[in-house]
Amino acid sequence: MKEIVECVPNFSTSDPKVVDAILTEIRNVKNAYIIDYTFDDYYNRLVVSFVGNKKSVLTAALNSAQKAIQLIDMNKHKGQHPRLGAVDVVPFIPNKNTTLEDCVKLAKKFGKTLAKETNVPVYLYGEAASKPQRGDLDWIREGEYEALKEMIKKPGRKPDYGPNEAHPTAGATITGARKVMAGFNVNLGTADIKVAKKIAKALHAKKGGFVNVKAIGVSIPGKNITQVGMSISDFEKTPLYRVFELIKIEAKRYNVPIVGAEFCGMAPLKTLIDVANYYLKIDNLTEDRVLEIAVQRAIEKGKGE
Repeated sequence: MKEIVECVPNFSTSDPKVVDAILTEIRNVKNAYIIDYTFDDYYNRLVVSFVGNKKSVLTAALNSAQKAIQLIDMNKHKGQHPRLGAVDVVPFIPNKNTTLEDCVKLAKKFGKTLAKETNVPVYLYGEAASKPQRGDLDWIREGEYEALKEMIKKPGRKPDYGPNEAHPTAGATITGARKVMAGFNVNLGTADIKVAKKIAKALHAKKGGFVNVKAIGVSIPGKNITQVGMSISDFEKTPLYRVFELIKIEAKRYNVPIVGAEFCGMAPLKTLIDVANYYLKIDNLTEDRVLEIAVQRAIEKGKGE
């Protein structure tokens, strides 16, 4: 069976021309396949999910990152999502017949090569982190791009690869390895950003919320609503329905309706099964009982009836 690695780079742009140029670099790599991408002007961020073998994923990640560094000027960038550079974060994720260790090696090779070829400083995070505190994106992004020139000079903050100074237009890049996570956003029927931030605070792990959850409150221009944007790093330990139930409680507290929700990137099947089991009270729903999965596995084994 073939090896499959997923890569989910986050670029600091919502310019359609820049987005197209970045995506083209990925599409031009043999055996690299884009499965999803999203961008908007309120986060001012492009999130791409693509898969391939180790060689094709590494090539596509480097080519797209180099193109983004050429085209994005962080001195002109404004956005509501925390960010450190033009190529903000590039995680490698094991999917099939690959391991976290494989992805750590890819991240290190990506970081070393990118720094050498572009002179952009690179930090390692997640499973690839060189020190425990560097495993946390929040720690690396402290002060964001605006404070990077000063933060990078502080003791213990030297990048893992590249110069000990920010790139003049591209800032710095973060790369690493992690398990599959869930990006989940909930829209609130209020334009009051203070409410969205209070609810996000109640969810965020470091602020007293759920372990494995990071959350921010953002405004969505032109729609008179706000959004709680979340990353759930381990949705098996902190299932989606539990997070959503807390949002319902907090929204009721502020007399604010929930008007919609969305996944950012691809939705892991396990999260959907957990939600169905919880809200529909299903007793026997597992991956093996999902029709499309069962068909695929039967064909792969050559035992279809």
